Amino acid sequence: MKMNSYNVIGVMSGTSLDGVDLCYVRFSFDTHWSFEILKAETINYDDGWVERLKEGIHLSKASIDVLDEDYTNYLGRLINNFIHKNDILEVDAVCSHGHTVFHQPENKLTVQIGNMAELATIIDQTLVCDFRVQDVMLDGQGAPLVPIGDKFLFHDYSFCLNLGGFANASYEQDSKRIAYDICPVNIVLNHYVNILGFNYDNNGEVAASGTINNHLFKSLNDLEFYKKSHPKSLGLEWVELNVFPMIDVLNLQVKDVLRTVVEHAAFQIGVEINKLQKGNVFITGGGVFNSFLMGRISYYSKREIVIPSSEIIDYKEALIFGFLGILKLRDEVNCLSSVTGANMDHSSGNIFYP
Repeated sequence: MKMNSYNVIGVMSGTSLDGVDLCYVRFSFDTHWSFEILKAETINYDDGWVERLKEGIHLSKASIDVLDEDYTNYLGRLINNFIHKNDILEVDAVCSHGHTVFHQPENKLTVQIGNMAELATIIDQTLVCDFRVQDVMLDGQGAPLVPIGDKFLFHDYSFCLNLGGFANASYEQDSKRIAYDICPVNIVLNHYVNILGFNYDNNGEVAASGTINNHLFKSLNDLEFYKKSHPKSLGLEWVELNVFPMIDVLNLQVKDVLRTVVEHAAFQIGVEINKLQKGNVFITGGGVFNSFLMGRISYYSKREIVIPSSEIIDYKEALIFGFLGILKLRDEVNCLSSVTGANMDHSSGNIFYP
């Protein structure tokens, strides 16, 4: 039965390994969708989980199964604590992305841990999860999935840009939603600033102190990915194969690596933004708090940039995975073939009951 109002918890873990975002949201439908964020929190990963999740890509099938079980139990504890701490009484569903270990759509492979049916029992809630696999089986990229939320929840903006582990774009073109990954951002910046003992480059201060390495800047911009047309998506595997070796062989100072990567990301983002003939750019994701990066994006961009509240910046993806879950429960399209390249629009994800 379709309802006009839903209270759900969206759960998201991104490739930048910042932590788990939990967002309790009320969605309402009256000619169009609207939302209200009621409670939201990010639970940072401790060092142990950061290392385990980083190493997931290199594990055997048996070891990934163990990691999956452990991570499912871990997510269950976080979700239960979030519900109890905030005295949340009404939950129509928990809608969880899980955490990506593998993403190789060209090989029909995408794996997100934490999507086991057991999670529904642990949290004693209806669970909607595992949103990517079906799309990959339908010859899609399995990503990005957030654009359906851009279309229905943030339709006032011409171009939606998310700055997370990767930068990705979402906009309407010829009455269709188009979306794709642009380039790596925090997944590379955080990797190198970690060498200095920081989890992230606060305000881009380390990057700002560095110098652009022109050879690296050109090499990054010459990567084959940027010559491909959409739909296209990126994963950690691509970064480890194409980006890290290119950087490491040069033995640069960390500040110069960061400075060059920021310039590269801003340049590539500017190329995509400037394809717009008019309109504005709505920017979310952790990268918004990197003021140096934002300044370089503004330098390359010819369009007006709109920055929302910090709540939406931080929790937009968790919010939208909550929305994806609602669409799945309603058996409505939550995955657009114009975005992912799948054979058809479809309603993706699994529903598990406690």
